[in-house]
Amino acid sequence: MSAEGLIELNARNFSAQVAQGVTLVDFWAPWCGPCRMQTPILEGLVGKLAGQAVIAKVNVDDEQDLAVQFNVSSIPTLILFKNGQIVQSLSGLQRENELLKVIQAAL
Repeated sequence: MSAEGLIELNARNFSAQVAQGVTLVDFWAPWCGPCRMQTPILEGLVGKLAGQAVIAKVNVDDEQDLAVQFNVSSIPTLILFKNGQIVQSLSGLQRENELLKVIQAAL
């Protein structure tokens, strides 16, 4: 599943992507209903945050080690990184306006 404007992350490219700037990472799985509901919300953020922040996804079925590394115990879990450091972690379906506030506060 390649969502519009969202970057797919895996063990090979994860560290490089979150190392600089602001990146919101959605830990999800294709079978997760709330995860599927979260995707269009994230797609909406891509245009609003172009050039300011990156919105990315990690499929926890394919990247179990990353899920373990970041203590993802339920999905969707969204983790906001700034220059490689975790700024905030959110569990469950998140509304666009709430995510926008969290990301803008980190910019």
